[in-house]
Amino acid sequence: MFENINEDRGQVGIGTLIVFIAMVLVAAIAAGVLVNTAGFLQATAEDAGQQSVNKVTNRVDVVNAHGLVNQTGEERTVDQVFLTVRLAAGSGSVSLEDTTVKYLSETTARTLTYNDTNDANDQGDAANLTTGDNFTAGVLEDGDGSFEVLNEQSDRAEIIINTSTVEGAAANGTATGQTVKLDITSRNGGTTQVILTMPQQLAGKDNNDPIAL
Repeated sequence: MFENINEDRGQVGIGTLIVFIAMVLVAAIAAGVLVNTAGFLQATAEDAGQQSVNKVTNRVDVVNAHGLVNQTGEERTVDQVFLTVRLAAGSGSVSLEDTTVKYLSETTARTLTYNDTNDANDQGDAANLTTGDNFTAGVLEDGDGSFEVLNEQSDRAEIIINTSTVEGAAANGTATGQTVKLDITSRNGGTTQVILTMPQQLAGKDNNDPIAL
């Protein structure tokens, strides 16, 4: 007698093998894409995070500010502004050469860039010392001779803005009671905002007298 035995049989053949290999390849490619995408997103997130940190920390702090009086006849204005700056807490190095100052007053809005007065003196070109679109800087404390780069908390520099040239010759500087807003921005995007109000009374002050702002 013959017994009827139902057996499960697996499919075999070159077609089945091709389909299997294709499925493995698709899974491998998909896994590779996912791994590469995850790595790219991680690197992008790290870069974005570091840039965000730099924008917050890599900047300068303004220690104090003063101006110089400009006397023209009976009129008195403040025609030069001096800002003593240092690195902000936790900040990395900040180059003044790569720093910009946004100057905004009641009548003028300009973005000022750094102008190396020493280079201008070496070239004998006095006209390049200060223009309406420049600020200058001097060193006050620099232990390792790195100026114009502030790289230590002990470093001190002085940013100098000639408001007569920024505002225009007709203005002779900033008038009493006028407010000037300065945004000092480092190369990494870290910004320090300073609002200066010119003194209400300059009577009794002589030409080039210093005055606190």
